[in-house]
Amino acid sequence: MIIVTHVYIPATALADSSGSGASFTEAGTVIRVGDGIARVYGLPNAMSGELLEFSNGTQGMALNPDEGSIGIVIMGSDVGIKEGDPVKLTGRMIEVPVGDGMLGRVVNALGEPIDDKGPIEADGYRPIENPAPSVISRSAVTRPLQTGIKAIDALVPIGKGQRELIIGDRQTGKTAIAIDTILNQQGEDVYCVYVAIGQKASTVARIIKVLNDTGAMAYTTVVLSTANESAPLQYISPYAGCAIAEEWMNKGKDVLIIYDDLSKHAVAYRAISLLLGRPPGREAYPGDVFYLHSRLLERAACMSAQYGGGTLTILPIVETQEGDISAYIPTNIISITDGQIYPETDLFNNGVRPAINPGLSVSRVGGSAQIPAMKKIAGPLRIEYAQYKELAAFSQFGSDLNRDTLDRLNHGERIMEVLKQSQYKPMPVENQVLVLYALSNGHMDDIETRYIRRFQTDLIQCIDENVCLLLFVKFKDEIIIRAILFMIGCGSIISGLYMLRCNPYQPPALRAEDIINYNNRASLPLYEYAASWQSLYIVVAGSLIVTIFAIITLSLFMQSQ
Repeated sequence: MIIVTHVYIPATALADSSGSGASFTEAGTVIRVGDGIARVYGLPNAMSGELLEFSNGTQGMALNPDEGSIGIVIMGSDVGIKEGDPVKLTGRMIEVPVGDGMLGRVVNALGEPIDDKGPIEADGYRPIENPAPSVISRSAVTRPLQTGIKAIDALVPIGKGQRELIIGDRQTGKTAIAIDTILNQQGEDVYCVYVAIGQKASTVARIIKVLNDTGAMAYTTVVLSTANESAPLQYISPYAGCAIAEEWMNKGKDVLIIYDDLSKHAVAYRAISLLLGRPPGREAYPGDVFYLHSRLLERAACMSAQYGGGTLTILPIVETQEGDISAYIPTNIISITDGQIYPETDLFNNGVRPAINPGLSVSRVGGSAQIPAMKKIAGPLRIEYAQYKELAAFSQFGSDLNRDTLDRLNHGERIMEVLKQSQYKPMPVENQVLVLYALSNGHMDDIETRYIRRFQTDLIQCIDENVCLLLFVKFKDEIIIRAILFMIGCGSIISGLYMLRCNPYQPPALRAEDIINYNNRASLPLYEYAASWQSLYIVVAGSLIVTIFAIITLSLFMQSQ
């Protein structure tokens, strides 16, 4: 860290090369630099969040305007920046490229490509900081965002435009839930943005490989700010990802964005704030850390039809310490979001994957974001699961249990087994409804627990192979009736046409004026067949009467059966 005892006042006038006059670019001077933070004298007109440029081309962002000087966070390395270097305003806020050219790309926090696929063909640029949509421009969250995970789609449904927190200890499957959700959007016309904040580069590389292998990278953008990058880049990365997603939302698209994770984001912001000299508060975080995340998460929205109808769904991830969800950052984000999914460490260690705790997991949108079939089946499932958890806890202290309690415990064990699911294998919602229907109606109660997952696979395969036969069995009476009526109607019309052909209508003798005007040949065929069409109408009407009579007769027959 370099500190000087004197202040150097720079020249601020830069001549305009056009020669029509002089334009002035405001400039300041570095008086202190270190740890990715620069203190600059001058620049009284700098705006908070404005992009500034150092003499070596490095960019920074103004964050801490004080009287006589401002604090700048350096976007990158501070090597090459020294005391006395000039700093000039750019007049621009930090912005990132946006548009369909971002799909399938891996970019850094500034939107620059880092995947060796060449430059990005962007539709334009968008500031990373934008106000959240107003209440007037929003509509209610009613459409489901299917995750492909039975435990979530049934118990903790997520709607398009919702903010659902994924919170839990490290190594409990939080990122796996988020990646499964991305994989399940294939073919659903949902664009995805995955923001990695403070993650190891090797971990993110594995995630990108999974996305490429499954074809999900075609509709996904990865914004990467690894653990070895500076705190300012980790700080702006979620805002950059949100700006990319908002561009699609404003065009009427459905977008999903994942922040992995916001606890590391808060740590990066704390480091910046303390280096800037801001006073620390609870757990050494500055007082504006709540505003840091609220202005980010409030940008999730379900826009009304007159504003494009796009949606932006946000799934932030927060890491807890020893399951303490009452810590400062977790409680802040819980109060901002519309519910949370809580993977529990004990369930994870006992082999329950995903290890979702149904008691602490909740969605404030609930059944409004479920399809009717899932809503009807999953309603009693949550109650049965909760009853099983309580009975399982109390049954450990007693050996003499009645038959009803044993049946509930037996059914609860199968609920837990059904809700288990392999990683990176999301299940379509129609298959989820099929499996949960079999579970709710007791068709799995006689199957041993170890064979439950095999039964699910065989059931889905059997339905897929025999769907036409099953539909015929269900609707066979209706199909037979319609086939009989169709044959009766066709037979009546064909017989009528045959009778008409065998007994053609003979037109009366031509009048004298018709013979005189014989040159008008176009009128003669119409005259000849006019009465024939009348006969055809009579035949069709008779056929309809026969068909209606057949319908009434068959309906009475089916009612008697």
